[in-house]
Parts: sequence; structure tokens; C-alpha cells
Amino acid sequence: MTDHTPVLEATGIDYDYGTVSVIRNVSMTIERGTVTALIGPNGSGKTTLIRVLTGLNEPTAGEVAYNGPDTARQIGYLPQRPAFRPGFTALETLRFYSSLVGGDETDASTELERIGLEDAADRPVEALSGGMTRLLGIAQATIGNPPIVVLDEPGSGLDPGMRLHVFDVAERLADDGIAVLLSSHDLELVERVADNVVILADGGVVREGSATELRERLGVDSLRPVYDNAIGGERDTVQVLGDGR
Repeated sequence: MTDHTPVLEATGIDYDYGTVSVIRNVSMTIERGTVTALIGPNGSGKTTLIRVLTGLNEPTAGEVAYNGPDTARQIGYLPQRPAFRPGFTALETLRFYSSLVGGDETDASTELERIGLEDAADRPVEALSGGMTRLLGIAQATIGNPPIVVLDEPGSGLDPGMRLHVFDVAERLADDGIAVLLSSHDLELVERVADNVVILADGGVVREGSATELRERLGVDSLRPVYDNAIGGERDTVQVLGDGR
């Protein structure tokens, strides 16, 4: 896609749990047709920031503005541990979610095909593997064609082949014009699919930019030394901005 219109903008986001500051002064723009990857150590605030950006948590300070089209569903969300009601097939599950946003049976079948799960359409959700459950969660997140899809650790706990497939699905969503935000610890796959990389540490943004830009700034040939340097170094003063392909 060449249309990288901003669809979600966060400005000066703070989030506190009681007296504990979890997110501090984070600003970011998520653009149409791009993959933005949020990476950082455990406890750095990634999931909390995602919950704020999706509207599940209200920020203590700052603002999140949605600038996308007026659709039945504005943001699709895959949590770290997707769970579905047992006793239904994969297709029946998606049909249920489709009915909530005014869709039809065709929408459910289309989403199964998009994530490569059509052969498991009639399989009960409790019989799906971990990878298939994660894929079904991505399909659920895309029901209703939301302009933004947020995937929290979509490859966590999956074997390498399934992780690659999940990230390929995320890349295809961006190719379809969707703004994709994902968090991950898999730096190799992040480097492969992300247009913009945001490194979070201690609740703040410490580096941002395309993988190429981040490597060139440090003079290295992979994202790993950039990441290691960032989480051990000083915070960047640069705000997080969407980066084109």
C-alpha cells in the first residue's frame, strides 16, 4: 500500500497503577497499510500501552485519537491468550462475532480463508492447536474490517513455522490497507515484517524508526544489538511516528 494515512494518534500518554507509573509520556502514530512493532523487555509496559491504545484502559494523562473511517468496528484486538467458548466450530465462532458487527456468513468464511484456516472450519475450537487458536483470534480481530488490528504477542508459545505464518498473516493485513500494531519478542520476525519499530523500556520509548534506520544509526547489521543497546541506554527524545514502507 502507498496510502499511509494516520489512523490512530497517541499524544503524551501516561498510565499509572495506583502510585506506580507504568507508561510515561508516550506519543505514537499508527498509519494505514503499515506494520508497527512494539518490542521491549518483560515488564516494560507493552501490554498496558496496547490496552490504552485499544481503549480498554483510560490513560492517566494524554490523549488517544482515532482518525480512521467510521466503520462498525474501528479496532480489532488479539489478546495474548485468546479463548473461545467451547462447543462451537471455528466457522460458527466467527459467524457469532460477525453477527455482532452486522456481518454475515460470507464474512466469517472470508476471514478463515485470509488467515489460512479454511480447512479447520468445522473443527471444534477446543480441538484446535495453540497456533490454530491464535490464527482464529486474528480472524476474530479482523471481523468487520476494522481499519486497525492490534496483536499482542501473536507468536508467543508457537513453533517457528507457525510463528512465521502468523507474522506473514500480519504482513498481508497491512498489504490489504489495515494498520497493524503488534508486540513481540521475536526480533528476527519483527525485522522481517515491520515498517516501524518502537522499543519500549521502563514505560517509555527509547528508540523508534524503521529497522533499517535503527541499524544504520548504530552501524550494525541486525536489530538485536540495536535492541540491547536501547534497553541499556538513555531514552530517545524522538516521538514515535509512523514510518512508510
